[in-house]
Amino acid sequence: MAGFFSLLRRLYLTAYNLTLFVGWLQVLYIVLKTLKELGHENIYHAAEKPLLFAQTAAVLEILHGLVGLVRSPVTATLPQIGSRLFLAWGILRSFPETRTHVLVTTLLISWSVTEIIRYFFFGFKEAFGFAPSWLLWLRYSTFLVLYPTGISSEVGLIYIALPFIKASEKYCIRMPNKWNFSFDYFCAAIAVLGIYVPGMNSTSFSPLMCALPNNPFVDLATHWMA
Repeated sequence: MAGFFSLLRRLYLTAYNLTLFVGWLQVLYIVLKTLKELGHENIYHAAEKPLLFAQTAAVLEILHGLVGLVRSPVTATLPQIGSRLFLAWGILRSFPETRTHVLVTTLLISWSVTEIIRYFFFGFKEAFGFAPSWLLWLRYSTFLVLYPTGISSEVGLIYIALPFIKASEKYCIRMPNKWNFSFDYFCAAIAVLGIYVPGMNSTSFSPLMCALPNNPFVDLATHWMA
């Protein structure tokens, strides 16, 4: 019985990872095609539906951690996915004024390339029980470029959205009300900015150093962090 459930787990995680691999591959294709043909101002409109699908589906990864399907701790998964959802739904989907900025291009390229590699890596590993060395290298080396470009784009887009958040008062709850509760989305967005870490810390590099101890890029990053 344990072997049967183990097989079901592998089949499910393989299907999940490969589905999102295809989803993010579609996002990247649309982004690059739109960038070439129509310019960066049209990228969000073109990629919105597959982007929201692929990013929202990642909520399942929190459930995977909670029920023990994967070893990733929920305390690490929750803030990563939460920040992505905040950008996708709470900023880009909610405030159209941000959608034509060039940072949307760098954000979506960084996200999509990262996720294409990540989901293909885990899908391959679940399906075959191992990952080839070149895929392992991509998984843990591209992070060094894509993490800073992605997170700086996230921070930049939140900052750009602030005046529109303040002017619109969208998602704000003002008193008096029957709940005797108030909420200011503008202040919440500033709080989110405050907890962002726009650079890599030693914790971010630990999986890199464990997976690729002889990677010269990791050695350089470790020296820089020292």
